[in-house]
Amino acid sequence: MDTTTSDEEVQSTSDAPGDGQKKGTPAATRAPSIIVGAVAAVVIGLSVFYLLRPEPLLVQGEADATRLDIAARVDGRVKEIPVERGQNVPAGAVLVRIDNPETVAKLEQMKAAMAVAEAQLANVLVGTRVETIDARKAELERAQAALVLAQKNFERTRILTEQGNAPQARLDQMTDTLHEAERGVDQAKSAHDQAVNGYTREERAISKANVEKANADIQSVQSIINQLVVYAPLASQIYQRNVEPGEYVSPGVPLITLIDLADVWIHFDLREDLVKNLKVGDRFDVLIPALDERRVTVEVKLIATKGEYASWRATRASGDFDLRTFSIRAYPVQPVPELRPGMSAYLDWRSRQ
Repeated sequence: MDTTTSDEEVQSTSDAPGDGQKKGTPAATRAPSIIVGAVAAVVIGLSVFYLLRPEPLLVQGEADATRLDIAARVDGRVKEIPVERGQNVPAGAVLVRIDNPETVAKLEQMKAAMAVAEAQLANVLVGTRVETIDARKAELERAQAALVLAQKNFERTRILTEQGNAPQARLDQMTDTLHEAERGVDQAKSAHDQAVNGYTREERAISKANVEKANADIQSVQSIINQLVVYAPLASQIYQRNVEPGEYVSPGVPLITLIDLADVWIHFDLREDLVKNLKVGDRFDVLIPALDERRVTVEVKLIATKGEYASWRATRASGDFDLRTFSIRAYPVQPVPELRPGMSAYLDWRSRQ
């Protein structure tokens, strides 16, 4: 009896582990379900996030810089262009030399006219020569002697005519001779005074004015000759050569186009609904694809409207308003030496805001 009981106890004891294993099976099967549920929740959450988030609004701009079209103020034939496209030149560098032989010859002509005017002025300032004064004095004395002789002949003829020994015609002739001698004295005296006094103040002023005019003519032609050599107004880069040696150019025709790499900005054309919250001084980052997507911080310096539409209306038939385009100019906060005009730049406008 005791043995049987012990066997049953042993049997019940050996069956105990089996019962424990059957109780742990549901926990093992729940673990994969939890993982699948978590993954599904993450997928659903990401789907909702991507569906509900706003679409990116990519805005593309372009790098630009100050460009200078250098033209000549004179005409002539291009003699030399000592610069090449893409070359960096300092301020004052020679860009173009123009040949104009006619202008150079005109300068020599003006210099000769200047020499003549100066000689005339010197002659006026020196006054009358001593020989001329002596000659005028001798003429005055001769005229005075002729006047004395005419007076004596007139007196003799007058007495003879009063006595009836000479005709009246003879007296008239002597009278005319006397008057002519008096006028001769007056003329000789005026010539002598002119020689002694020299040139008048007005004649000196005219001579000085001729010298000043000749000098002004020289400066005018010299300024034209100075324009035959075209210089760079500032340190810049040669963007384009518009002429070649041997070509004939006229005043105002662009010869060289320069780019000021020290004045580079990013240009955007935006609808007016995108610039409603934008103001001068705002900063944002742009990406430059040509510089391996480098992020560059820029600052808005200019917000300007572009031209009117061809046919402007207050509203459209559908009720929508016409939107104008604004030109935005943003400068890099820090210098970017590698940035060149023509490089693209873009950003997500909504993320910027």
